Amino acid sequence: MAIRGEYLGMGLTVDELDVENLEYFRHCAEHDFHLQACMQCGRLRYPPTTACPWCAALDSTWKRVDGRGTVHSYSEVHHAIQPAFRGKTPYLILLVDLDTQKAEPTPDEALRVVGNLCTSDGQLAPADQVRRVGIGTRVRMVFSDVAPGLSLPQWTIDETVSQPASVWRYPQE
Repeated sequence: MAIRGEYLGMGLTVDELDVENLEYFRHCAEHDFHLQACMQCGRLRYPPTTACPWCAALDSTWKRVDGRGTVHSYSEVHHAIQPAFRGKTPYLILLVDLDTQKAEPTPDEALRVVGNLCTSDGQLAPADQVRRVGIGTRVRMVFSDVAPGLSLPQWTIDETVSQPASVWRYPQE
């Protein structure tokens, strides 16, 4: 059965034919982060897919993964196109290197997961929090509840670990 919800005025649907994403979002709805693990090579993968991107094997299982990592890159949105986001600017879209499976299969690779920068309760982060985040910031996963059975994985600053003395941010005008 399809999963439907609305996030800040945008309709979201995970269709019943999208088996991998249905399972992924079922775990997220329980505020539990799982990724597919290849049954042949053992590597985790994101986003959910029908085959392993490293060995092309079709069989996988779902494995619980710690949702912690480091900001690899980000996009800071100042001019939101979606009307519901306009009052939330600036906001950050983060690309995070998970601590899990970092530097595998090559030293420059990592599992990278996208999500918005949020407060610890899953709301888009306010401007003062946005200004604190840059490449190198340590973050942890939180979930934004959208509808019964649908939660979005997001990121918040991980206050339980030491943060770098300085992080790289794009120059501001």
